[in-house]
Amino acid sequence: MTHYPSAMWRLLITPPADGATNMAIDEAILHTLADGAGCPTLRFYQWEPPCLSLGYNQSHAEVDETACGQLDYTWVRRPTGGRAILHTDELTYSVIAPDSEPRLKGGILESYRQLSAGLLAGLRALGADVFQAQEEKALNSQKSAVCFDTPSNYEITVRGKKLIGSAQVRRRGMVLQHGSLPLSGDLTRIFACLRRVATGSDQPGQNPTEWGDWLLARACTLEQALGRGVSFREAADALAQGFASALNLRLEPGDLNDDERKLVERLRRDQYANDEWNRRV
Repeated sequence: MTHYPSAMWRLLITPPADGATNMAIDEAILHTLADGAGCPTLRFYQWEPPCLSLGYNQSHAEVDETACGQLDYTWVRRPTGGRAILHTDELTYSVIAPDSEPRLKGGILESYRQLSAGLLAGLRALGADVFQAQEEKALNSQKSAVCFDTPSNYEITVRGKKLIGSAQVRRRGMVLQHGSLPLSGDLTRIFACLRRVATGSDQPGQNPTEWGDWLLARACTLEQALGRGVSFREAADALAQGFASALNLRLEPGDLNDDERKLVERLRRDQYANDEWNRRV
């Protein structure tokens, strides 16, 4: 286990918010920290209403907007890469800190590995038999549109199935990593709001049942991993303890500061709730 010098990070547990607000909060924390008016932050949050998020370079043509509207889902483009995630019945975490922070040094894969130690510790405290995926992901241009189809390096798995999907972006000397932990529910709901879920010949056809079976063979919820339900608060408390113990952190509960709140409003209006951003690809 890596030994880190003790550090204080802010702990944020924010109220449920729509997708545009949640993405604006994560980015506002990054820019405020880069401007010297913030602090390293571990955040836990929920999405209300349910929201489909696309990766930074994922085509918006993959979203079935009519179906999303009928299901009362919204959709948003993330500042990070990866594939689509349906955020509902879940806990989302984010870490925002300088790239010089010892827990984030060494590039994307190394920082994934280090931050995963906190996730592993928290999930094991809940009783989950979790591990890090460390096999090289095949470089294949024929990808599914769904994030949870395959674990990437150092993402969290249980019995070989992906449990947490994470993504990262680096800007202005800062790192933003966020990830999704499905707590319960039907993971196959995502297929109801996507137009085109795959381009690969080795994947299921258009039969929704085939796609559901295909995904459920590769991913699971925390409830399925544990055999019991876990509330958002129980999961957040366990993961906070996991980060604190594994990464030698003192987590101080806090709130967004005035600079962050102002930037959240602007980023939400001008970017994440703006069609120009969400349809940029």
